[in-house]
Amino acid sequence: MDYYRVLGLGPQLQLNLNELQQLFYARSRELHPDRFARAEVSIRDAALNESSLLNDAYRTLRDPLSRAEYFLKQKGFDIGLQGTKDVPPELLEEVFDLNMALEELKSGDESARPQLAKARDHFSALLVQSDLELGQFFVAHDASPGEQLLKQIRGLLNRRRYIQNLLRDVNGYLSN
Repeated sequence: MDYYRVLGLGPQLQLNLNELQQLFYARSRELHPDRFARAEVSIRDAALNESSLLNDAYRTLRDPLSRAEYFLKQKGFDIGLQGTKDVPPELLEEVFDLNMALEELKSGDESARPQLAKARDHFSALLVQSDLELGQFFVAHDASPGEQLLKQIRGLLNRRRYIQNLLRDVNGYLSN
């Protein structure tokens, strides 16, 4: 089932979250179990299934990253999981330096902590930049849909996921 259709929207990457929430609440009221308390079991079950689908749709579409992944899947793009070995080329040197600092910290060299804190700040900034770029791609695609933009969005999502994994690892080591 199409999540956009469930909420009464056309497929697009950029959404007004207030409008999305209003549509969700309105549809939720229509499907509320109290409205079907005296209905036949099959009708109650159908309403429950629709309500569940509505919740899934809202949860997916309200998050820009989940929405983009869902949108790409609907358009036939393989999203896949970002492997830890699939380093985006522009991050190779940073990943190498990060791995060296992590090894130093693992071996007990606390002097690597400031380097890891700096890496954490850098990766956090890269995530913010990725989110801004995604927003720009969403607007561009909605204005003029095209497969090339979808490929760029998929690439940026993969890059963002990789950076997010690096940030998670750095935070894990810094918290120990």
